[in-house]
This record gives sequence, C-alpha cells and structure tokens, in this order.
Amino acid sequence: MLGKLRRLNQGVSKVALEESERLPSSERRRFLRSGLFTAGGAMVGGALAGIAPKALAATPYPPGIPPWTRTLGAGVVTDPYGVPSPFEKEVIRRNVPWLTADKVSSISFAPLQHLKGIITPNGLFFERHHAGRPEIDPQQHRLMIHGLVERPIILSMEDLQRFPSVSQINFIECPANGGMEWRGAQLNSLQFLHGMVSCAEWTGVRLSTLLQEVGINPEGKWLLAEGADGAAMTRSIPLEKALDDVIVAYAQNGEALRREQGYPIRLVVPGWEGNTHVKWLRRLEVGDKPWMQREETSKYTDLMPDGTAHGFTWVMEAKSVITLPCPEMPLPGKGIHQIEGLAWSGRGKVKAVDVSIDGGRNWQQAQLREPVMSKSLTRFSLEWKWDGNPALLQSRVIDETGYVQPTLAQLIEARGTNSIYHKNSIQTWQVNADGSVVNVQLS
Repeated sequence: MLGKLRRLNQGVSKVALEESERLPSSERRRFLRSGLFTAGGAMVGGALAGIAPKALAATPYPPGIPPWTRTLGAGVVTDPYGVPSPFEKEVIRRNVPWLTADKVSSISFAPLQHLKGIITPNGLFFERHHAGRPEIDPQQHRLMIHGLVERPIILSMEDLQRFPSVSQINFIECPANGGMEWRGAQLNSLQFLHGMVSCAEWTGVRLSTLLQEVGINPEGKWLLAEGADGAAMTRSIPLEKALDDVIVAYAQNGEALRREQGYPIRLVVPGWEGNTHVKWLRRLEVGDKPWMQREETSKYTDLMPDGTAHGFTWVMEAKSVITLPCPEMPLPGKGIHQIEGLAWSGRGKVKAVDVSIDGGRNWQQAQLREPVMSKSLTRFSLEWKWDGNPALLQSRVIDETGYVQPTLAQLIEARGTNSIYHKNSIQTWQVNADGSVVNVQLS
C-alpha cells in the first residue's frame, strides 16, 4: 500500500506540473499557491480519497504523523554551542589536497552551492593560511601602533574594546579565487572554482579612530600591517584607504572571530584582496613609502604578457557566478527552475546582473535580491523554463561604477595567462540533457 501511495503521489505530481506548465506565468503561480498541489507531490482531497486511513497514518508525510512527532526531543543545552543538524553533514569546507604542498600554507573552500542569503556562517567561511592557524591567548595579545606617529601606543584587547564600535557587512575574497582556470577548465565544482569568497558582518573599531588617537605625522603616507602567525604576514596599505573604511575587527557575525579568521583581531579592508585583511593583527606601522614585502612583490603581483608585473592591484573587480544549477546541484528534470547566484564588487554596489542560457548570445536581466550593499555579496535570481535541451548558463555583473564583468577572452586579451590572481571572467556552466552540469570555457 505504501508503494501504491508513492506511485500515486508521483503520478499526480507529474500531471499537476504538466497542467501548470500550460498556464500563463501569473496563472501558474496561482495554481501552485492554491493548495491543490502540495510539496509532498499529491492532490489534497479526491486523489487521496481511495487510500485507507491506516496506510496514510503509516507515512511520515501529512496527513500521516512522523515518528519524531510521537516522542520527546532533546532538551535545552544538549549542545551548549549550537551545531548543524546531522542531515547537513555534507555542508562543509573542503580543500584540494594536491593544490599545495602542506595544509599549513593552503586554502579551504566555502560550500557556495549550499549557502543561502549573503552571510557565510562562521564555520563555513573560507580559510587561507600562510603558516597554519596560531593559538593566541587574547589576554596576552597586544596591538602596537608606531612609526611616523606622535603618540605610539600598545593596546590590549580590553583597551581596544573601549573605543566606539562599528559593524559592517563585507565580503572577503582571495585574489587567487578561480586562478587555476586561466589556461583551461580544470575543476568541475562550484566550491573549488569560486569558494574562496565569503561574506560576514564584521564588528570592531574604525582604523581611522585608532590612527587619530596616535596622531599621524605629515610625512606619514603608508601603513604596514603585520600578523602574529608564523609567517608574520605583512602588507603595505596606503593611508588614504586606512582612513576610509578599514576596521580592526574582533567579532564576526555577532561572536568573537574564529581562530582561523584571525582571533582575536584582524583587519577588514573592504573590497580589497583577501591578503590585505591581515589576520591575528599585532602591529601597525606608519611610514612614508610601501615596505615592498614578500607578499606584495614575489607574491600577489600580476605577471603581464611582456614580462612586467603589476603590483598593488588591490581592488577585487566585479564578479558573479551562478550557484544553482551548478556541478554539485544538477537539475532534477524539465520545467520551471530558479537560476540563482551571487554577485559582488570591490568598488561598491552591484547595479545589475544579466543571465544568458545560450552562452552569451542573448541576455536577460536577473532580479537582485535585497539587501544590496556596497562591497558585499548580492543575491540574484531568474525564473527559467528548461525544456530539457542542453544549455550554456552564464551571468555577468555590472557594478555602480559601470564596470562590466569581462568574458574570458577579454580578460586574457588585457592580462595574458601568466597570472593566477584576479580572475573575474564570466563563468560558463554547460547543462546537459540529463540535467548534469559541467564547467566549460568558451573561446
């Protein structure tokens, strides 16, 4: 009887969907909302009239009663710090073992295919370490601000939290995000191709507030930020940016920073490449010129076709990617689907996102989902009726400065293929007739 009920549900579901597809868009929505068609895949009323009540009661679907409704659940503080459901065990960060020689100087990727909204949960925020994750006692941690300043200072965590706090939502993206794809399609995975970007609400103290406290000498033009990890990660930042929107953050999404995100304090440098957001921050030095450290000379520079290298290319240009469907999230069948994705720009707000289903020959404007904020992830979506034929899905973002996300050919024409950084070209997903999705590159 249970098998009969499942087959009936599937048959009714198919008929209902086919009927809805014959209707105009507005009528179809009313049909699906009317209560005649349910998420369980069965018509309410007549379609179930011939099924015995005992058989219905044996199923976990309404109007049956599932086993978890028949017993008491776990009590409060069973998990003093909340954890995801065990049914979400696949929603985790992952790494590519062969990508780096050792995990202490490596990357983990956020599962963009599973995330909703624009905020990345703290436990899923991508990781990038240069010498592993240090364990820092906040009671013993200090931030020194010195150099071309009038009043050098050393601050404890308690001192830092006495200053006025601010909160802002910003993305952080590693400049090597997608960098394996310059010379051809390499990985068939949204997570591994684009998962070095995440977004959070950051809380801390404006760097401008701290610099005002110490007083900057007239010749001060640059700032050196140094981390307390084993690599002593250091980056030079122009004072103009430091006085703009940079914060010294001690909280992420309402709680203390996670260890892998720089606990107890880090820089957040909105819109700029991830390695400038120095984690485990211990020292800020004001100087009159950039320091030309390892991570801004031999690394994190862009090698051009003529052999020269562009340095200090901090800004993460506008980028977008379709997250549904994607290789990890194939289409279950023909019919109405929502194409969904993420867009962002290091220069400000996302202004518009276009979507193509034919490899860029024709474009439709997607709907931006609120909130749309500066230097933050933005959600977009477009309703699509898939007829079962192969398709080439793309998205392109236009930011508030008018910058348009380039095609791969346009990016290579401007930059060549020697770099691994700042690859923000249009991503193409090939949808096959069976609903599977493959990473491809179009010439």
